[in-house]
Amino acid sequence: MLSVLANRTYRHMFAAQVLSLLGTGLTTVALGLLAYDLAGGDAGRVLGTALAIKMVAYVGIAPIAAALAGAVPRRAFLVTLDVVRAGMVALLPFVTEVWQIYVLVFAFQSCSAAFTPTFQATIPDVLPDEAEYTKALSLSRLAYDLESLVSPMVAGALLVVTSFHWLFLGNAIGFLASAALVVSVALPAITGRGTPRPFVQRLTRGSWIYLRTPRLRGLFALSFAVAAAGSMVIVNTVVVVKEMLGQTDREVAFAFAAYGLGSMLIALALPRIVAPDQGAPRLTARTAMLLGAGLLPIALVFVSLSPGMAGILALWAVIGAGSSLVGTPSGLLLRRSSHAEDRPALFAAQFALSHACWLVTYPTAGWLGAAIGIGPTALVLAMGAAIGALGAAFLWPRHDPEIVEHTHEELEHEHADPDALHHDLSAPRIHRHAAIRHAHVFVIDDHHRVYPREGR
Repeated sequence: MLSVLANRTYRHMFAAQVLSLLGTGLTTVALGLLAYDLAGGDAGRVLGTALAIKMVAYVGIAPIAAALAGAVPRRAFLVTLDVVRAGMVALLPFVTEVWQIYVLVFAFQSCSAAFTPTFQATIPDVLPDEAEYTKALSLSRLAYDLESLVSPMVAGALLVVTSFHWLFLGNAIGFLASAALVVSVALPAITGRGTPRPFVQRLTRGSWIYLRTPRLRGLFALSFAVAAAGSMVIVNTVVVVKEMLGQTDREVAFAFAAYGLGSMLIALALPRIVAPDQGAPRLTARTAMLLGAGLLPIALVFVSLSPGMAGILALWAVIGAGSSLVGTPSGLLLRRSSHAEDRPALFAAQFALSHACWLVTYPTAGWLGAAIGIGPTALVLAMGAAIGALGAAFLWPRHDPEIVEHTHEELEHEHADPDALHHDLSAPRIHRHAAIRHAHVFVIDDHHRVYPREGR
């Protein structure tokens, strides 16, 4: 897997990602302490509100940022966002009111909602080989999982010798280092931009492609299954371990570690599971992802049976593994379903739609857990995860080739400028395409607006 780091551009981009994640993890710890410093026993409400604001920013800002991103080079866009985030984090130690936390969290997460999809959409262009890109996806998943494990330990070590306010400074330094690493490499330009589009079309283009592509409709259902199971872990672990099982903070940490460990083991194994092996994958992405989604409702049903601490550790590891089986290969689906020029919009659509699922399941897990108890809540979330898994199996066809034979009807249309499909500068703006039947890698675009059914 580490062989992909031989690519200098990817190596610097991956290091930038790791530094950014580590800094974000430090801020997560410090933000909790800041909320307690300002709100005391009401810190949980403050953090819950901040988490909701984060999800709203992710869902609402990502498509807008993707629509605006094409106006500037990707490297400049990413560096600017890193620098702005560093500045915002540096302001957090000076916060004296709860409402100021909310404002800064929204601004900070809006920048993250612009940065993350753009960063993710850049990697397929840096690593055009699918096997190498699969390794990069696994490394990226490992980085996220390690952040959840390492950041609290680093924060704990720093808090021994300094106050939590200095953690914000550590995050700011992480973002500035990330910006420096991005500056140090030349990123591939987005080719084939084609005719400039109105802002509204750029705003909706990612979701338009996403919802017209069967495998991506399946990915949306899978994202809901992951959110249903993951929200049970993230929202209710403390309640399950401390209230139901009477354990301590140490066991809470063990439970989260089990969840991360399950995810990491799958991320390590994934290149050998779905990467091309002598021309054919051992498991298709569809099979691996549906298998992962199928584990989630089963694990939640067992959670409802009130297992002991050992059972919770095992079930949390299974949920982590299932979530990783679904989440890690998702970049492959987005890469296979778009032209290079449409990837930022498509990654932004996935970012927004997947976080919309969390926006539903987070409060469901929290409110139901308080109202009807952990066992019934686990069953409700198990039903949600099962619906997501079954919906994906229905929406994502078993036969899903990249090269699709299809028919174009006779068409007359206009191009304001030459684009990727019409290079001839002397060609008339209004021209006619004769009816044609052919086969090629099929993605939704201006010339392929409907995914063909079998045999069409």
